[in-house]
Amino acid sequence: MTSEQKIMIEEYRKNGIGYKQIAKDIGISVNSVKTYCRRNNLCSEDLQKSVSDSVCEQCGKIVVPRKGKKHKRFCSDRCRNKWWNAHLDQVKRKANYEYVCPVCEKVFKVYGNSKRKYCSHDCYIKGRFGGASDV
Repeated sequence: MTSEQKIMIEEYRKNGIGYKQIAKDIGISVNSVKTYCRRNNLCSEDLQKSVSDSVCEQCGKIVVPRKGKKHKRFCSDRCRNKWWNAHLDQVKRKANYEYVCPVCEKVFKVYGNSKRKYCSHDCYIKGRFGGASDV
């Protein structure tokens, strides 16, 4: 294998081209291409590690992806919570509900509870038992 062929194999692998296609284009056997790639860390797993190592969006540490798992944006739960608490405007909340309290007739919004009726505990006591709360 010539040095030109080696350079071509490296370029092809970094562009995501498979062993068979490389062997066909360069004119050498598939096994020669595979062997060269394995010896020089040009296998698909090695290439993915170098390309897909990402950085934590909160602290900047390197986040190494795990095989078979989805892409991670944060290195830890602590960083994830800090980032989302600092970027509440980017939270896509889909379970927002708006109701009118049957006791005080005040309009209130609820996140995540589609069965809520009252705006507060005091209104719940008044509506359910007809009196003021002792709490």
